[in-house]
Amino acid sequence: MFVTNYDPPLKRKPKAVGGIEERLTEAAVMLALATHILSDGRKGEVRVHPDGEHAKRFDIARWLTANRFEKVSTLGSTHYGGVYRRGEQDIIINPKSGLGDVTGVIDGRPVHVECKGGTINTSHAGQNSKLRRGLCEAVGLLMARQSDQAREIAAVPWT
Repeated sequence: MFVTNYDPPLKRKPKAVGGIEERLTEAAVMLALATHILSDGRKGEVRVHPDGEHAKRFDIARWLTANRFEKVSTLGSTHYGGVYRRGEQDIIINPKSGLGDVTGVIDGRPVHVECKGGTINTSHAGQNSKLRRGLCEAVGLLMARQSDQAREIAAVPWT
């Protein structure tokens, strides 16, 4: 559902299960967290702030539509920016950087999430190192934020 398959370079092919690398792109991780925040039938809205590179690697609008979210309005100049609604749940795709990857409210408390993606089915040291660096970067970005009593979450694939 969130996984994108890639044909790895020859040197990494033996390290990927089945010879194909499976990746959770950063946009996929963002959408997974957005839907998690809205899980258990919670009402409300979650904001996702992808940049253009995220949208090149993962079809955000198609994924939302496939998961029964209907685009009800447009936001920004991209084809994927806008408000997507499923029942009483809204995911707002606002392609603007500097706002945190995912923001929302859980049980009345603001939440800020920094996300990183990566290859999830490999034993290649370089790819695993990228996942660790991604976690460190996500935590660092959260630590650099101005404290506003929000719950801060770093989200990376777990392999």
